[in-house]
Amino acid sequence: MTTYNPMRQLPQPAGYMKGDVLVLCGELFGRGYANGIVDEARKKGMTIIGTTIGRRDGDGLLRSLNASELVEAEANLRGKIINIPLEAGFDMEPGKDGRSPLDQLKGVKPDDWETVQLNWEGIEQSRQAGVRRFTSSLGLFAAELEKMVPAGANVLFVHAMAGGIPRARVYMPLLNRIFKGQGERYLSSESFWNSELGRLCKISFDEVTADTFTHLVEATAAVRERFAAAGGKVAYAAYGYHGCEVLINGAYTWQSYIPYLPGWAKIRLEEAAAAACSRGIAAAVFNSPEIQTNSSALFLGVEISLYPLLAALEKEGGGAAAEEIKEECRRLLPDNESIDSLLAEANAYLAAPLLAPFREYATWPHHNSLEQMELMLTSSARLLEMNRNPKEIVCAALSRAVFTAVGKLMFDTMWEPTAPVFWLNHDIIAKRLIAG
Repeated sequence: MTTYNPMRQLPQPAGYMKGDVLVLCGELFGRGYANGIVDEARKKGMTIIGTTIGRRDGDGLLRSLNASELVEAEANLRGKIINIPLEAGFDMEPGKDGRSPLDQLKGVKPDDWETVQLNWEGIEQSRQAGVRRFTSSLGLFAAELEKMVPAGANVLFVHAMAGGIPRARVYMPLLNRIFKGQGERYLSSESFWNSELGRLCKISFDEVTADTFTHLVEATAAVRERFAAAGGKVAYAAYGYHGCEVLINGAYTWQSYIPYLPGWAKIRLEEAAAAACSRGIAAAVFNSPEIQTNSSALFLGVEISLYPLLAALEKEGGGAAAEEIKEECRRLLPDNESIDSLLAEANAYLAAPLLAPFREYATWPHHNSLEQMELMLTSSARLLEMNRNPKEIVCAALSRAVFTAVGKLMFDTMWEPTAPVFWLNHDIIAKRLIAG
Protein backbone atom coordinates (compact mmCIF):
# COMPACT_ATOMS: atom_id res chain seq x y z
CA MET A 1 0.00 0.00 0.00
CA THR A 2 1.25 3.49 -0.87
CA THR A 3 2.52 5.57 2.05
CA TYR A 4 -0.14 8.12 2.93
CA ASN A 5 1.15 11.56 1.95
CA PRO A 6 -1.41 14.35 2.40
CA MET A 7 -0.46 17.79 1.14
CA ARG A 8 -0.79 20.14 4.12
CA GLN A 9 0.85 23.37 2.89
CA LEU A 10 0.22 25.32 -0.29
CA PRO A 11 3.04 24.86 -2.84
CA GLN A 12 5.00 27.83 -4.12
CA PRO A 13 3.79 29.28 -7.45
CA ALA A 14 5.11 27.40 -10.47
CA GLY A 15 7.58 29.00 -12.84
CA TYR A 16 5.74 27.98 -16.01
CA MET A 17 5.21 30.86 -18.43
CA LYS A 18 4.44 31.81 -22.01
CA GLY A 19 6.28 29.53 -24.42
CA ASP A 20 6.05 26.52 -22.10
CA VAL A 21 3.79 23.63 -23.07
CA LEU A 22 1.08 21.62 -21.33
CA VAL A 23 0.33 18.30 -23.03
CA LEU A 24 -3.02 16.77 -22.08
CA CYS A 25 -2.99 13.00 -22.56
CA GLY A 26 -6.65 12.12 -22.56
CA GLU A 27 -9.44 13.84 -24.41
CA LEU A 28 -11.35 16.72 -22.83
CA PHE A 29 -15.09 16.04 -22.62
CA GLY A 30 -17.41 18.42 -20.77
CA ARG A 31 -16.18 19.82 -17.47
CA GLY A 32 -14.09 17.75 -15.11
CA TYR A 33 -10.75 17.53 -13.34
CA ALA A 34 -8.59 18.13 -16.42
CA ASN A 35 -10.25 21.48 -17.02
CA GLY A 36 -8.74 22.86 -13.83
CA ILE A 37 -5.10 22.40 -14.79
CA VAL A 38 -5.72 23.34 -18.43
CA ASP A 39 -7.34 26.59 -17.28
CA GLU A 40 -4.39 27.27 -14.98
CA ALA A 41 -1.87 26.68 -17.78
CA ARG A 42 -3.82 28.96 -20.08
CA LYS A 43 -3.73 31.76 -17.49
CA LYS A 44 0.07 31.52 -17.52
CA GLY A 45 0.18 31.80 -21.31
CA MET A 46 1.30 28.22 -21.89
CA THR A 47 0.69 26.48 -25.20
CA ILE A 48 -1.95 23.75 -24.83
CA ILE A 49 -1.51 20.57 -26.86
CA GLY A 50 -4.09 17.82 -26.61
CA THR A 51 -4.68 14.26 -27.74
CA THR A 52 -7.69 12.31 -28.92
CA ILE A 53 -8.90 8.80 -28.25
CA GLY A 54 -10.11 8.73 -31.86
CA ARG A 55 -13.53 7.53 -32.95
CA ARG A 56 -15.10 4.28 -34.11
CA ASP A 57 -17.80 4.14 -36.78
CA GLY A 58 -20.28 1.37 -37.45
CA ASP A 59 -17.54 -0.90 -38.78
CA GLY A 60 -15.79 -0.75 -35.41
CA LEU A 61 -12.48 0.44 -36.87
CA LEU A 62 -10.54 3.05 -34.90
CA ARG A 63 -9.85 6.26 -36.81
CA SER A 64 -8.58 9.80 -36.35
CA LEU A 65 -11.00 12.69 -35.91
CA ASN A 66 -12.57 13.94 -39.12
CA ALA A 67 -12.38 17.63 -40.01
CA SER A 68 -15.51 18.73 -38.15
CA GLU A 69 -14.69 16.60 -35.09
CA LEU A 70 -11.18 18.06 -34.99
CA VAL A 71 -12.51 21.62 -35.14
CA GLU A 72 -14.91 20.87 -32.28
CA ALA A 73 -12.24 19.17 -30.14
CA GLU A 74 -9.73 22.00 -30.64
CA ALA A 75 -12.38 24.60 -29.85
CA ASN A 76 -13.23 22.74 -26.64
CA LEU A 77 -9.57 22.50 -25.66
CA ARG A 78 -8.68 25.94 -27.02
CA GLY A 79 -5.46 24.35 -28.21
CA LYS A 80 -3.96 22.12 -30.86
CA ILE A 81 -4.88 18.42 -31.03
CA ILE A 82 -2.38 15.85 -32.28
CA ASN A 83 -4.85 13.82 -34.32
CA ILE A 84 -3.51 10.33 -33.71
CA PRO A 85 -5.98 7.94 -32.01
CA LEU A 86 -4.80 7.12 -28.49
CA GLU A 87 -7.63 4.86 -27.43
CA ALA A 88 -6.40 2.63 -24.62
CA GLY A 89 -7.65 -0.83 -23.78
CA PHE A 90 -8.15 -4.01 -25.74
CA ASP A 91 -11.81 -5.01 -25.64
CA MET A 92 -12.18 -4.69 -29.43
CA GLU A 93 -8.79 -6.21 -30.33
CA PRO A 94 -9.00 -9.66 -31.94
CA GLY A 95 -6.91 -12.54 -30.62
CA LYS A 96 -5.22 -15.07 -32.89
CA ASP A 97 -8.58 -16.76 -33.51
CA GLY A 98 -10.03 -13.46 -34.74
CA ARG A 99 -12.30 -13.03 -31.71
CA SER A 100 -12.09 -9.99 -29.44
CA PRO A 101 -13.17 -9.93 -25.78
CA LEU A 102 -16.41 -8.31 -26.95
CA ASP A 103 -16.94 -11.17 -29.38
CA GLN A 104 -16.53 -13.62 -26.51
CA LEU A 105 -19.24 -11.76 -24.58
CA LYS A 106 -21.78 -11.50 -27.39
CA GLY A 107 -25.09 -12.98 -26.33
CA VAL A 108 -24.14 -13.23 -22.65
CA LYS A 109 -27.08 -12.23 -20.45
CA PRO A 110 -26.68 -10.34 -17.16
CA ASP A 111 -28.34 -13.22 -15.28
CA ASP A 112 -25.51 -15.49 -16.46
CA TRP A 113 -22.71 -13.37 -14.98
CA GLU A 114 -21.64 -16.00 -12.42
CA THR A 115 -21.28 -18.81 -14.97
CA VAL A 116 -19.50 -17.03 -17.85
CA GLN A 117 -16.29 -18.78 -18.92
CA LEU A 118 -13.80 -16.77 -20.98
CA ASN A 119 -10.89 -17.90 -23.13
CA TRP A 120 -8.08 -16.30 -21.17
CA GLU A 121 -5.42 -17.17 -23.71
CA GLY A 122 -7.42 -15.19 -26.26
CA ILE A 123 -7.93 -12.36 -23.76
CA GLU A 124 -4.17 -12.11 -23.22
CA GLN A 125 -3.57 -12.06 -26.96
CA SER A 126 -6.07 -9.21 -27.25
CA ARG A 127 -4.43 -7.35 -24.37
CA GLN A 128 -1.02 -7.60 -25.98
CA ALA A 129 -2.45 -6.45 -29.32
CA GLY A 130 -4.00 -3.45 -27.58
CA VAL A 131 -0.67 -2.57 -25.98
CA ARG A 132 1.10 -2.81 -29.34
CA ARG A 133 -1.47 -0.56 -30.99
CA PHE A 134 -1.41 1.98 -28.17
CA THR A 135 2.37 2.17 -27.83
CA SER A 136 2.81 2.39 -31.60
CA SER A 137 0.39 5.32 -31.69
CA LEU A 138 2.19 6.92 -28.74
CA GLY A 139 5.42 6.75 -30.71
CA LEU A 140 3.80 8.60 -33.62
CA PHE A 141 2.34 11.12 -31.17
CA ALA A 142 5.76 11.73 -29.57
CA ALA A 143 7.33 12.37 -32.99
CA GLU A 144 4.66 14.96 -33.80
CA LEU A 145 4.97 16.54 -30.37
CA GLU A 146 8.70 17.07 -30.78
CA LYS A 147 8.04 19.22 -33.85
CA MET A 148 5.66 21.44 -31.88
CA VAL A 149 7.71 22.19 -28.75
CA PRO A 150 10.17 25.09 -29.01
CA ALA A 151 13.74 24.56 -27.84
CA GLY A 152 14.18 25.31 -24.15
CA ALA A 153 10.48 25.09 -23.32
CA ASN A 154 9.30 23.45 -20.12
CA VAL A 155 6.83 20.64 -20.79
CA LEU A 156 4.16 19.37 -18.40
CA PHE A 157 2.44 16.13 -19.41
CA VAL A 158 -0.96 15.64 -17.76
CA HIS A 159 -2.27 12.08 -17.79
CA ALA A 160 -6.07 12.10 -17.68
CA MET A 161 -6.81 8.59 -18.95
CA ALA A 162 -9.10 6.55 -16.71
CA GLY A 163 -11.84 3.96 -16.77
CA GLY A 164 -11.74 0.83 -18.86
CA ILE A 165 -15.14 -0.84 -18.47
CA PRO A 166 -15.35 -3.29 -21.40
CA ARG A 167 -17.93 -2.14 -23.93
CA ALA A 168 -20.04 -5.29 -23.75
CA ARG A 169 -23.77 -4.93 -23.13
CA VAL A 170 -23.67 -7.36 -20.24
CA TYR A 171 -21.69 -4.98 -18.02
CA MET A 172 -23.89 -1.93 -17.56
CA PRO A 173 -26.91 -3.71 -15.99
CA LEU A 174 -24.55 -5.43 -13.57
CA LEU A 175 -22.66 -2.25 -12.71
CA ASN A 176 -25.93 -0.44 -12.11
CA ARG A 177 -26.84 -3.13 -9.60
CA ILE A 178 -23.41 -2.88 -7.94
CA PHE A 179 -23.38 0.92 -7.69
CA LYS A 180 -27.10 1.69 -7.40
CA GLY A 181 -28.79 -1.52 -6.28
CA GLN A 182 -30.83 -1.91 -3.10
CA GLY A 183 -32.94 -4.77 -1.82
CA GLU A 184 -33.32 -7.48 -4.44
CA ARG A 185 -31.39 -5.37 -6.98
CA TYR A 186 -28.29 -5.29 -4.76
CA LEU A 187 -25.24 -7.06 -6.20
CA SER A 188 -22.13 -7.75 -4.16
CA SER A 189 -19.15 -5.99 -5.72
CA GLU A 190 -16.85 -8.65 -4.25
CA SER A 191 -18.78 -11.50 -5.88
CA PHE A 192 -18.74 -9.69 -9.21
CA TRP A 193 -15.02 -8.84 -8.88
CA ASN A 194 -14.15 -12.48 -8.28
CA SER A 195 -16.09 -13.63 -11.34
CA GLU A 196 -14.68 -14.00 -14.87
CA LEU A 197 -16.42 -10.77 -15.86
CA GLY A 198 -14.85 -9.00 -12.89
CA ARG A 199 -11.41 -10.36 -13.73
CA LEU A 200 -11.70 -9.00 -17.28
CA CYS A 201 -12.84 -5.66 -15.89
CA LYS A 202 -9.82 -5.49 -13.57
CA ILE A 203 -7.34 -6.20 -16.37
CA SER A 204 -9.01 -3.56 -18.51
CA PHE A 205 -8.94 -0.98 -15.69
CA ASP A 206 -5.23 -1.67 -15.19
CA GLU A 207 -4.49 -1.13 -18.87
CA VAL A 208 -6.49 2.08 -19.29
CA THR A 209 -6.08 3.76 -15.92
CA ALA A 210 -2.53 2.80 -14.91
CA ASP A 211 -0.45 1.20 -17.64
CA THR A 212 -1.11 4.08 -20.04
CA PHE A 213 0.93 6.27 -17.68
CA THR A 214 3.89 3.89 -17.88
CA HIS A 215 3.56 3.70 -21.67
CA LEU A 216 3.47 7.51 -21.88
CA VAL A 217 6.66 7.89 -19.84
CA GLU A 218 8.43 5.24 -21.94
CA ALA A 219 7.21 6.50 -25.33
CA THR A 220 8.37 10.04 -24.61
CA ALA A 221 11.80 9.07 -23.24
CA ALA A 222 13.73 10.30 -26.28
CA VAL A 223 11.86 13.59 -26.58
CA ARG A 224 12.08 14.05 -22.80
CA GLU A 225 15.85 13.79 -22.99
CA ARG A 226 16.01 16.22 -25.91
CA PHE A 227 13.72 18.73 -24.21
CA ALA A 228 15.81 18.52 -21.02
CA ALA A 229 19.09 18.82 -22.95
CA ALA A 230 17.79 22.07 -24.44
CA GLY A 231 17.25 23.44 -20.93
CA GLY A 232 13.61 22.60 -20.30
CA LYS A 233 11.96 20.90 -17.35
CA VAL A 234 9.82 17.85 -18.20
CA ALA A 235 7.28 16.47 -15.73
CA TYR A 236 4.37 14.03 -15.68
CA ALA A 237 1.23 14.55 -13.57
CA ALA A 238 -1.70 12.15 -13.21
CA TYR A 239 -5.09 12.09 -11.52
CA GLY A 240 -5.63 9.45 -8.86
CA TYR A 241 -8.18 8.57 -6.23
CA HIS A 242 -7.46 6.85 -2.94
CA GLY A 243 -10.02 8.26 -0.54
CA CYS A 244 -10.05 11.76 0.89
CA GLU A 245 -10.05 13.43 4.31
CA VAL A 246 -13.25 15.37 4.94
CA LEU A 247 -14.73 16.84 8.11
CA ILE A 248 -16.65 14.18 10.03
CA ASN A 249 -17.93 15.25 13.44
CA GLY A 250 -15.67 18.31 13.14
CA ALA A 251 -12.39 16.44 12.51
CA TYR A 252 -10.63 15.70 9.24
CA THR A 253 -11.10 11.97 8.69
CA TRP A 254 -10.04 9.74 5.80
CA GLN A 255 -12.99 8.12 4.03
CA SER A 256 -13.76 6.74 0.61
CA TYR A 257 -16.56 6.07 -1.82
CA ILE A 258 -17.74 2.46 -1.68
CA PRO A 259 -17.39 0.36 -3.81
CA TYR A 260 -14.64 1.91 -5.96
CA LEU A 261 -13.72 -0.92 -8.33
CA PRO A 262 -11.07 1.10 -10.23
CA GLY A 263 -9.22 1.44 -6.91
CA TRP A 264 -6.77 -1.38 -7.60
CA ALA A 265 -5.85 0.28 -10.90
CA LYS A 266 -5.37 3.60 -9.08
CA ILE A 267 -2.90 1.91 -6.71
CA ARG A 268 -1.11 0.54 -9.78
CA LEU A 269 -0.98 4.12 -11.13
CA GLU A 270 0.66 5.28 -7.89
CA GLU A 271 3.23 2.50 -8.26
CA ALA A 272 3.92 3.58 -11.84
CA ALA A 273 4.64 7.14 -10.70
CA ALA A 274 6.91 5.87 -7.93
CA ALA A 275 8.81 3.73 -10.45
CA ALA A 276 9.31 6.75 -12.71
CA CYS A 277 10.53 8.86 -9.78
CA SER A 278 13.03 6.16 -8.82
CA ARG A 279 14.61 6.68 -12.26
CA GLY A 280 14.95 10.42 -11.74
CA ILE A 281 11.83 11.37 -13.72
CA ALA A 282 9.60 14.10 -12.30
CA ALA A 283 6.27 12.30 -11.90
CA ALA A 284 3.40 12.55 -9.44
CA VAL A 285 -0.11 11.24 -8.94
CA PHE A 286 -2.59 13.55 -7.22
CA ASN A 287 -5.27 11.69 -5.30
CA SER A 288 -8.13 14.11 -5.59
CA PRO A 289 -11.45 14.52 -3.76
CA GLU A 290 -14.70 13.03 -4.90
CA ILE A 291 -16.57 15.27 -7.35
CA GLN A 292 -19.61 14.88 -9.56
CA THR A 293 -18.87 14.73 -13.29
CA ASN A 294 -20.29 13.00 -16.34
CA SER A 295 -17.89 10.12 -15.77
CA SER A 296 -18.82 9.76 -12.07
CA ALA A 297 -22.59 9.67 -12.68
CA LEU A 298 -22.54 5.87 -12.37
CA PHE A 299 -21.21 6.16 -8.80
CA LEU A 300 -24.37 7.43 -7.12
CA GLY A 301 -23.48 8.58 -3.60
CA VAL A 302 -19.94 9.65 -4.49
CA GLU A 303 -21.10 13.25 -4.09
CA ILE A 304 -22.00 12.93 -0.38
CA SER A 305 -18.44 13.66 0.76
CA LEU A 306 -18.44 16.90 -1.25
CA TYR A 307 -20.77 18.69 1.14
CA PRO A 308 -18.33 18.87 4.10
CA LEU A 309 -16.13 21.14 1.96
CA LEU A 310 -18.50 23.93 2.99
CA ALA A 311 -17.48 23.34 6.61
CA ALA A 312 -13.80 23.06 5.66
CA LEU A 313 -13.94 26.52 4.09
CA GLU A 314 -14.98 27.92 7.47
CA LYS A 315 -12.48 25.84 9.44
CA GLU A 316 -9.58 27.03 7.26
CA GLY A 317 -10.37 30.71 7.77
CA GLY A 318 -13.33 31.66 5.61
CA GLY A 319 -13.13 35.00 3.86
CA ALA A 320 -14.48 36.49 0.66
CA ALA A 321 -13.71 33.52 -1.61
CA ALA A 322 -15.27 31.07 0.83
CA GLU A 323 -18.35 33.24 1.23
CA GLU A 324 -18.76 33.48 -2.55
CA ILE A 325 -18.86 29.68 -2.83
CA LYS A 326 -21.26 29.38 0.09
CA GLU A 327 -23.55 32.04 -1.35
CA GLU A 328 -23.63 30.23 -4.70
CA CYS A 329 -24.70 27.09 -2.84
CA ARG A 330 -27.33 28.93 -0.76
CA ARG A 331 -29.01 30.18 -3.93
CA LEU A 332 -29.47 26.57 -5.04
CA LEU A 333 -31.42 25.63 -1.90
CA PRO A 334 -35.15 26.15 -1.25
CA ASP A 335 -36.22 28.46 1.56
CA ASN A 336 -36.77 25.60 3.99
CA GLU A 337 -33.21 24.26 3.66
CA SER A 338 -29.83 25.66 4.66
CA ILE A 339 -26.15 24.87 4.42
CA ASP A 340 -26.31 23.69 8.03
CA SER A 341 -29.08 21.21 7.20
CA LEU A 342 -27.07 19.93 4.23
CA LEU A 343 -23.99 19.47 6.40
CA ALA A 344 -25.99 17.69 9.10
CA GLU A 345 -27.46 15.23 6.61
CA ALA A 346 -24.08 14.50 5.00
CA ASN A 347 -22.40 14.09 8.39
CA ALA A 348 -25.10 11.67 9.56
CA TYR A 349 -24.10 9.34 6.74
CA LEU A 350 -20.33 9.85 6.92
CA ALA A 351 -20.24 9.39 10.71
CA ALA A 352 -22.55 6.35 10.76
CA PRO A 353 -21.14 3.50 12.92
CA LEU A 354 -21.93 1.13 10.06
CA LEU A 355 -19.18 2.81 8.02
CA ALA A 356 -16.41 2.43 10.62
CA PRO A 357 -14.79 -0.59 8.89
CA PHE A 358 -14.86 1.30 5.59
CA ARG A 359 -12.78 4.13 7.08
CA GLU A 360 -9.73 1.84 7.35
CA TYR A 361 -7.09 3.14 4.93
CA ALA A 362 -4.98 -0.03 5.06
CA THR A 363 -7.76 -2.25 3.68
CA TRP A 364 -8.76 0.00 0.74
CA PRO A 365 -10.37 -0.52 -1.77
CA HIS A 366 -13.47 -1.74 0.04
CA HIS A 367 -16.29 -3.82 -1.36
CA ASN A 368 -19.90 -2.92 -0.73
CA SER A 369 -22.45 -4.44 1.63
CA LEU A 370 -26.23 -4.39 1.38
CA GLU A 371 -26.62 -2.28 4.52
CA GLN A 372 -23.95 0.21 3.45
CA MET A 373 -25.46 0.62 -0.02
CA GLU A 374 -28.96 1.18 1.32
CA LEU A 375 -27.68 3.79 3.77
CA MET A 376 -25.57 5.56 1.13
CA LEU A 377 -28.24 5.62 -1.57
CA THR A 378 -30.94 6.77 0.85
CA SER A 379 -28.68 9.57 2.12
CA SER A 380 -27.73 10.57 -1.43
CA ALA A 381 -31.40 10.79 -2.44
CA ARG A 382 -32.27 12.90 0.61
CA LEU A 383 -29.42 15.32 -0.08
CA LEU A 384 -30.35 15.68 -3.74
CA GLU A 385 -33.97 16.35 -2.74
CA MET A 386 -32.75 19.29 -0.62
CA ASN A 387 -31.84 21.24 -3.78
CA ARG A 388 -34.29 23.73 -5.28
CA ASN A 389 -33.83 22.38 -8.81
CA PRO A 390 -32.61 18.81 -9.52
CA LYS A 391 -30.75 20.13 -12.58
CA GLU A 392 -28.88 22.84 -10.62
CA ILE A 393 -27.44 21.26 -7.51
CA VAL A 394 -25.04 22.22 -4.76
CA CYS A 395 -22.59 19.40 -5.45
CA ALA A 396 -22.15 20.66 -9.03
CA ALA A 397 -21.08 24.07 -7.71
CA LEU A 398 -18.76 22.42 -5.19
CA SER A 399 -17.32 20.17 -7.90
CA ARG A 400 -16.35 23.21 -9.96
CA ALA A 401 -14.62 24.71 -6.94
CA VAL A 402 -12.74 21.48 -6.27
CA PHE A 403 -11.43 20.90 -9.77
CA THR A 404 -10.31 24.53 -9.95
CA ALA A 405 -8.35 24.15 -6.69
CA VAL A 406 -6.93 20.76 -7.69
CA GLY A 407 -5.75 22.20 -11.00
CA LYS A 408 -3.82 24.99 -9.31
CA LEU A 409 -2.34 22.67 -6.65
CA MET A 410 -1.16 20.21 -9.30
CA PHE A 411 0.15 22.94 -11.56
CA ASP A 412 2.23 24.59 -8.84
CA THR A 413 3.47 21.33 -7.33
CA MET A 414 4.72 19.94 -10.64
CA TRP A 415 7.32 22.69 -10.99
CA GLU A 416 9.33 20.94 -8.25
CA PRO A 417 7.49 17.74 -7.21
CA THR A 418 8.84 16.25 -4.00
CA ALA A 419 6.99 12.91 -3.93
CA PRO A 420 5.37 10.47 -6.36
CA VAL A 421 1.94 10.62 -4.70
CA PHE A 422 0.00 13.40 -2.96
CA TRP A 423 -3.43 13.39 -1.32
CA LEU A 424 -5.40 16.59 -1.89
CA ASN A 425 -7.83 16.52 1.02
CA HIS A 426 -10.50 19.04 1.93
CA ASP A 427 -8.13 21.03 4.16
CA ILE A 428 -5.71 21.90 1.35
CA ILE A 429 -8.56 22.36 -1.15
CA ALA A 430 -10.15 24.90 1.20
CA LYS A 431 -6.82 26.66 1.79
CA ARG A 432 -6.27 26.93 -1.97
CA LEU A 433 -9.76 28.32 -2.59
CA ILE A 434 -9.46 30.84 0.24
CA ALA A 435 -6.04 32.01 -0.99
CA GLY A 436 -7.53 32.69 -4.44
